[in-house]
Amino acid sequence: MSPRIPPAARAEWSTEMQAFVDGFRSSVKSTAPEEERQAGDNLLGTLARYPGLAMAFLSFNKHLLAGSALSARQRELLILRVAHRRRAKYEWAQHVILAGRAGLTADEIDRVARDPSAAEWSATDRALVSAVDELLDDATIGDETWSTLDEVFDEQQLMDVVFTVGCYSMLAMALTSFGIEPEPGLLPYLPDFAREPL
Repeated sequence: MSPRIPPAARAEWSTEMQAFVDGFRSSVKSTAPEEERQAGDNLLGTLARYPGLAMAFLSFNKHLLAGSALSARQRELLILRVAHRRRAKYEWAQHVILAGRAGLTADEIDRVARDPSAAEWSATDRALVSAVDELLDDATIGDETWSTLDEVFDEQQLMDVVFTVGCYSMLAMALTSFGIEPEPGLLPYLPDFAREPL
């Protein structure tokens, strides 16, 4: 599928947009070496076609990536489940890489899609995955799941759970609706959603 909104080349971006993205990238740098980082040029290039929206969204997204009260591992667990449920291949591939860096094992990453209620999950991890499903299905975290999370998370962490799921669900809709294509570095991480249950 070709992109419905093709990404703008960096040379086409406004000076303000270029400076903003450079600052965004610096503030959310991963622990991986620079040459191993995924640039996200197709996503950022598409957003660059609407600088006002891009800068507002990325400012919010920066909190989730660099200022969240959740651990990186918890954040990535949530995002992977969102990507799976929304069938967002780009989002899944990008966050499989980040999840590995955050400490999720290959088996745990596979389990996010294959068996979200598996006995191998800790009670907290299972509740996080359940929270994603409940938010996407019912727009609220159920009482039992909330109670489990409330035993280990403070108010800010609970708020970050909801906002992380909401943000990445919205981003999944944008990625799939705009037809944003994965960069070459993401291709090995693309999922086969046709073989995976919701």
